[in-house]
Amino acid sequence: MPIASAREMVAAASARGYAVGAFNVTGLPQMQAVVEAAVERRAPLIIQTSVAPSRSIGPDLIVAMYRCLAQAAPVPICLHLDHCTDAGWCGRCADAGYTNVMIDASREELQENIRQTNEVCAHAHAVGDVTVEGELGTVGGVEDQLAVVEDASRLCDPEAAVQFVQGTGVDLLAPAIGTAHGIYATSDPKVDFDRLRQIRKALDARGLATPLVIHGGTGLPDHTVRRLIELGGAKFNVSTELKHVLIDTTRRCIEEHPAEYDPGRIDRAVKEAIKAAVTGWMDLLGCSGKA
Repeated sequence: MPIASAREMVAAASARGYAVGAFNVTGLPQMQAVVEAAVERRAPLIIQTSVAPSRSIGPDLIVAMYRCLAQAAPVPICLHLDHCTDAGWCGRCADAGYTNVMIDASREELQENIRQTNEVCAHAHAVGDVTVEGELGTVGGVEDQLAVVEDASRLCDPEAAVQFVQGTGVDLLAPAIGTAHGIYATSDPKVDFDRLRQIRKALDARGLATPLVIHGGTGLPDHTVRRLIELGGAKFNVSTELKHVLIDTTRRCIEEHPAEYDPGRIDRAVKEAIKAAVTGWMDLLGCSGKA
């Protein structure tokens, strides 16, 4: 299938009441695993890399691996740069062939966030069909999840979201609503559902159909995920869980076969474990069968 961008993919999910899974990978075996899961589940897919792998492997090589897999797959697949704070690096990755980039200037004041996001949008949209994701408010780590959600000033203000989208032309918006990166310390994290509803309502009232992104998917209960989708979450990021699967599976494989020096065994085990995790997410998000 031709290389895809997230703009239409996530907009379709938003309109039809499901979400697209965006899965972080750090190498080829994981990338193969998430693609195989998408093909088997007939699901649209967003492959993500954080900034560190994009710099250590290099955007050109990552894009080459992505294109080789995506062009042979019968489902739409995107390649997304996650949480980049450097506008220049966003541009470098867009130039190399990433189909989506995220500029994260969320820790800046609103006008500076708008300026940086607008800069990246101008470059990415000039390159071609490259989607840009921006963030508003603080999506913290698990150590301060409760503090963030209880401090309204650190969450995304609905009216500021309107100003941000209008001022940048951003394609996707990741609003801070209390979710966090990492493994939550509680089985039922506190999430501001009403804030997400208000953000969606404020955007719709201005005719802004910008799809909403949920960060910090790892560890959210199924009922929370479903509720966030009902309220407009159309892209769900999953990163920490897949890192744990990678490392735990590698450790277990070595412990079970201490006398073997077969990297292929580890790669195969990691691929199957990643596929199983991603398949579960695709079913939960409702994107299985949507490609």
